[in-house]
Amino acid sequence: MQGRRISIGGLVFPALALGLAGVFKASENWIANTDPALAFAPPLLAGAMVIGAVFAALQHAEIVGARVGEPLGTLVLTISVTIIEVAIMASMIEHGAEDPTEAREMVFSAIMIVCNGLVGLCLLLGGFRHGEQELHPMGASAYLAVLIALSILTLVLPNYTTSTRGPSLSAAQLGFVSVLSMLLYCSFLFIQTVRHRSYFLDAHAAALGHSEEKPSRGETMFSAVGLGASLLGVSLLAERVIPALEEGLKWGGVEEVNPVTGAIVSTLVLLPESLNSLRAAHRNALQTSLNGALGSVVATIGLTVPAVALMGIATERDIMFGLNQRDSAMLLLTLMLSVVSFGAGRTNVLTGLVHLVVFATYVFLLFVP
Repeated sequence: MQGRRISIGGLVFPALALGLAGVFKASENWIANTDPALAFAPPLLAGAMVIGAVFAALQHAEIVGARVGEPLGTLVLTISVTIIEVAIMASMIEHGAEDPTEAREMVFSAIMIVCNGLVGLCLLLGGFRHGEQELHPMGASAYLAVLIALSILTLVLPNYTTSTRGPSLSAAQLGFVSVLSMLLYCSFLFIQTVRHRSYFLDAHAAALGHSEEKPSRGETMFSAVGLGASLLGVSLLAERVIPALEEGLKWGGVEEVNPVTGAIVSTLVLLPESLNSLRAAHRNALQTSLNGALGSVVATIGLTVPAVALMGIATERDIMFGLNQRDSAMLLLTLMLSVVSFGAGRTNVLTGLVHLVVFATYVFLLFVP
């Protein structure tokens, strides 16, 4: 089977993103004094480059992942997505200093989009094509155990602590939860890649012969450089895109800007990896599909929350992680539904449909809170 090839976009967008970031840096004063009628142009151009660079990053990550094999290949994709999320989230926090809920909304959006929207589509697509699909219950159980612990500790517990006012944690509590998050995620990686690696391998897909030729060492090195350039480009341009996106939503009459911004950014960042998960579900490799989907959301909490907490402590900004009652109910519903869906080790169309119903409710409440 022929190996993966890098598209023209994968070659061009990393260079264009870095070049545009350099142009913006060199012409900072000119952009600040430009005609208000043309003020939309730089953010729009930066947004286009960010989208291209995100897809390029995931394409290069896929090639590097194909070289190292599963489940490490999925881990490369997951870490790449997490780096992009941290970069964009840092920009959101910097711009939204007056509103400390930016990070919370992005983390919550990632959970809802992945665990309901993406998982629902994968199960629905796989169910229509294959009737029933099998997954390794122990692998799914490991994902869900970590996800439940991390999401409750970071998004629900702050509502019940008394050291600070509001749904936030004190610096000591934030540091403690961050250390626990990192420890739990690193332990999960050890289980996934070393101790119980077999829990996360899709034996059914391997039996059907869905393997691809590994990229050469030269291709892998080139993609590693391309991946770094793409991630750097996204990080540098995010500070141009996020403020313009929030201003555009306010101009459009959106009542609660932060939740919608978090949902849009999470969808953009997760889209390339989501396509990989959908393709895996289509070819009856459900475990591989879930490795990408659930792995991304576990990494979002396990890695981005400590990073955001560190930024908050360093800048002495209050960051509110605690969800309101409505979103807490949606989170608990999602977690309980996920346990039921994957507990039997088999899924079908109905399972996917239920997840999509919950996702549709989440999207509706974004605009009709």
